[in-house]
Amino acid sequence: MDVTDWLLESDPSVRWQVMRDLLDEPDDVVAAERSRVANEGSAARLLSLQTADGYWGGEAYGIDGDRRSVMWTLQSLRRLGVDPEAEAVRTAIDRVTAGVRFNEDDGGLPFFDGEVEACVNGGVLAASAYFGVLGEGAERMVGLLLDGQLDDGGWNCEPIEESRRSSFDSTLCVLEGLLAHEVASTAAGSAPDAALIDARHRGEEYLLERNLYRRKSTGGIVRERYENFIFPPYWVYDVLRSLDHFRAAGLVDGTAPDPRLAPAVDLLLEHRRDGGTWAAGDPWNGAVFFALDAAPGEPSPWNTLRARRVLRWARPDALDELLPPAE
Repeated sequence: MDVTDWLLESDPSVRWQVMRDLLDEPDDVVAAERSRVANEGSAARLLSLQTADGYWGGEAYGIDGDRRSVMWTLQSLRRLGVDPEAEAVRTAIDRVTAGVRFNEDDGGLPFFDGEVEACVNGGVLAASAYFGVLGEGAERMVGLLLDGQLDDGGWNCEPIEESRRSSFDSTLCVLEGLLAHEVASTAAGSAPDAALIDARHRGEEYLLERNLYRRKSTGGIVRERYENFIFPPYWVYDVLRSLDHFRAAGLVDGTAPDPRLAPAVDLLLEHRRDGGTWAAGDPWNGAVFFALDAAPGEPSPWNTLRARRVLRWARPDALDELLPPAE
């Protein structure tokens, strides 16, 4: 079967993104398919698991590895591309806004006001932008993130007195949040925030200087797990997730792919399987409500979709090699 046809047999959350990112279907066709996401398939199942107090799994964030929480459920719903205006989604977000707090026993902040760690605030900022919860909480997080940017351009969730060296993991979490906030704020009619855009570009430069996975000092891979492409991403970094961010940022900025992305694209192509698919990675240890991707090592609709849209942007000649011959 043609890979695109195979992808179109997947969950509606995959299908609508294939239609938008790989097939350039008309907006109304894409919107019609996207409207199904909140009511069918994986996203609908996740929405149904929320309790009346606004929580998933009884936690705002959860212990490390456990993705049955508000934080990671909202991240999954965002990556599935659920329509934020769908009735079931608005109900869920209203519940979170009214009832969920970080560190509730200590009188913590409401969920969409964020926390203190950069990687957490990057994720919450991305969720607040996607689900339209823009306000003082989002601005608070932006301020903390801009103040916490390190001299090398990136971020680290460790306190600055403990580390002045950036982390790939933390930096990408923050970049995703800043980009999402920039896009949502502009769509809402706000003028572009020059300081935010500059901080994002500096953070992206930190990764570009290292070709998205290499040590600046030796050129060797920073961590082997950067080649483990998982969906949905957790706080951990991987090259495919990073390339997907750079694609999104390039489309926003109207810029061509930076030549320094080439080694990461080559690495992505090394993981291509016969038949033009990419395999599912080994999930980060921890509990989930249910798997959103294929079993590890099996053909992954999500990794295949994301890899193909990255190639369509960064290396279309490589994507052409994956297409079936014309009749």
